[in-house]
Amino acid sequence: MTLPQFLDTPQGRRIAYHHSPGTGPGVVFLGGFMSDMDGSKAVFLDDWARAAGRAFLRFDYSGHGQSSEDFTDGCVGDWAEDAMAAIAALTDGPQILVGSSMGGWISLLCARAMPERIAGMVTIAAAPDFMTTSMWDSLGADGQAQVMSKGVVQVPSDYDAPYTITRRMIEDGREQEVLTRPLVLPWPVRFLQGTDDEAVATDVAVRLIDHATGPDLRLTLVKGADHRFSTPECLAMIAAAITDVLEKGA
Repeated sequence: MTLPQFLDTPQGRRIAYHHSPGTGPGVVFLGGFMSDMDGSKAVFLDDWARAAGRAFLRFDYSGHGQSSEDFTDGCVGDWAEDAMAAIAALTDGPQILVGSSMGGWISLLCARAMPERIAGMVTIAAAPDFMTTSMWDSLGADGQAQVMSKGVVQVPSDYDAPYTITRRMIEDGREQEVLTRPLVLPWPVRFLQGTDDEAVATDVAVRLIDHATGPDLRLTLVKGADHRFSTPECLAMIAAAITDVLEKGA
C-alpha cells in the first residue's frame, strides 16, 4: 500500500492525501461524514483515473482517516476549508469535483467559494445542510437539548460506530447552509441518487436540483441503490457521469 503524502493547511491542520498526475481537468474526490479516502468509491475512481491518464486527488478531512486533529473538534466549515486548501495547493486549473454524501455538500461550498477552480461536478447522494435538517431532526427533543446543553450527543449509525455530534457541528452547519441562499452552478453537474437510500431521502436530491441554477444540471435516480452507491453498476455510473461532465465541459 502506498503511504500518503501530507499537506499543512493555512489553518494549521495536516491533511493526508494521494495524488496521481495526469491530464486535466483533474478529478477531486470528496468523501462523506466519518469516511476516509480508502473507501470503495475513492479507490475505484483512483484506479479509473490512472487507467485514463486523468489527474486525480483524494484526501482525508481533518479528524478523518490519517489526517491530524480529533473528529469531535471539527465541523463542516473546517472540512470545507480542508477541501479548498487541498484543491488550491495540490491541483492545477479547474477540477471536476466528485462529492459523496457530505462531500456533495462540501463540493457545493467549494462552488460558492472558488468557482474559478471548478470545471464540473458529480454528486453521489449529496447531503446539503444535513446538520440542521436530517441530523438535527434525528436527535429528537431530548438529543437536541443534550447537544445544546452538554455540547455533545451520540447518534446511532447504520454503519460502524455511532456518530458523535457536537454543538459546534450544529451551529456551524447553520452558517454553511447552501439551500437557504442562492446556489449558482455554471458548469455541467450530475446528481446521482439511489431510491433505497435510508440516509439521504430522494426529496433532498429533488430539492437540490430545484434550488440550484445552471445551464446543465441533471438528476439521475437509480432504483434500488442505497446510500453506499458502491455496487459495480453504481461505480460504473459514477465513472460515466464524470466522463459526461468532461465531454460536456470540453
